[in-house]
Amino acid sequence: MLTALIAAVLGLIVGSFLNVCIYRLPRDLSVARPARSFCPECEKTIAWYDNIPVLSYFLLRRRCRHCSAAIPLRYPLVEALTAAAFFGAGYLFGATARGARLALFSALLIGLIFTDMEERILPDEMTLGGALAGLIFAAFVPMRPGLVSILLFRHGPRFQSLAESAVGALFGSLIMWLFGELYKRLRGREGLGLGDVKMLAMIGAFVGLEASLMTIMLGSILGAIAGIAFIRATGRDMSSYELPFGSFLGFAALVVAFLGEPALRWYTHTGT
Repeated sequence: MLTALIAAVLGLIVGSFLNVCIYRLPRDLSVARPARSFCPECEKTIAWYDNIPVLSYFLLRRRCRHCSAAIPLRYPLVEALTAAAFFGAGYLFGATARGARLALFSALLIGLIFTDMEERILPDEMTLGGALAGLIFAAFVPMRPGLVSILLFRHGPRFQSLAESAVGALFGSLIMWLFGELYKRLRGREGLGLGDVKMLAMIGAFVGLEASLMTIMLGSILGAIAGIAFIRATGRDMSSYELPFGSFLGFAALVVAFLGEPALRWYTHTGT
């Protein structure tokens, strides 16, 4: 439990940095310079005592100290979600490489969820960089054996793990690309961007083939339900509304990352 609590504190700090990335990356701003956070409205540097994750949002009564501009709810929400994800990773796997992999994967997903929700952008730094990180982790932290491992049973566990990661990245992104092309041919306009394809590559690199397919299925269901509900509630035109599908993929991937393995074990058990 102590490890999980320490991980949660680290998650608060990482969540604060994610907020910087969510604002700056879609605007092609450096996440390193300026090093200190600033108010997007008045551009005043935020003092350290006004930048305490979650707590400062309420102490400042949700407004900038300098210009009184409203602070978006996204800031404490990202910090709290990242802390919860890190707590879960620490609780499940402790201070291990597997726990670090789940924590990093969760942080990338949370960042992508909110950049897509706010700006309809999935930054390459998170998608392609995340795919590379997933492949690197696969070389040192064995993934759950799946269909690829069965086909490559003559090879060692490290090769099998790398193959699971690579096939998950390639196959998942290929499926997403094919969906986008099919939609474009049927409707005559873009339905999915390359950002969604790259995001699936990142997800597949971290979780493998079976879990990436579960993510696509769950994300599509969530996106369809939420999209229809939002359009009906707001009266938007369904033909022109741009659904942040990457956000739903991100939520689905978080669910699969934390609950997918027990679900796969249950499915395998009931199917035998």
